[in-house]
Amino acid sequence: MTGATARVRATARGRGAALAVGLAGALALTACSGGGSGGDDGTSASPSTNATAAPSPGAGSPAGASTRLQGSWITTADGKIVALVVTGKKAGIFATGGTVCSGTAGAEDGMQMIHLTCAGGDMDRTTGMVDSVNGTTLKVTWSGKAGQETYTKAEGGKLPSGLPTVPVRR
Repeated sequence: MTGATARVRATARGRGAALAVGLAGALALTACSGGGSGGDDGTSASPSTNATAAPSPGAGSPAGASTRLQGSWITTADGKIVALVVTGKKAGIFATGGTVCSGTAGAEDGMQMIHLTCAGGDMDRTTGMVDSVNGTTLKVTWSGKAGQETYTKAEGGKLPSGLPTVPVRR
């Protein structure tokens, strides 16, 4: 095996590991969020008084995200996999390469909006407006560099089919 071949294989393994970490984080957020209205002991859940992320200045607090927006959504951008997870009013983005963002998703002034704060100050996906959403496809226009992105719903902890892949040279 040549040195170049070893580097390509190592890079491919590294990308696969980064994808696995990002997807595991996205799925963990979805699995740990709960979905019930109360505990197992019959008591109802009381609302928290702590906000996890503030909406952008001047915007009202978003009401809960629509049922169609809930779940894990996957897209690719610049050769990286991006996972958007929406659970209740909470939202998060996980991208290969280490981008992690968290915040809120919900209705504002008749629109579905996503407001995120990203570790490391990444501004590509901080405010997003949902253009359309159905059972399999979500289109979001971000105010940052990402622009409009189309996501595919990930069901049952599996990546959706049809995602583009980067060929590995041999």
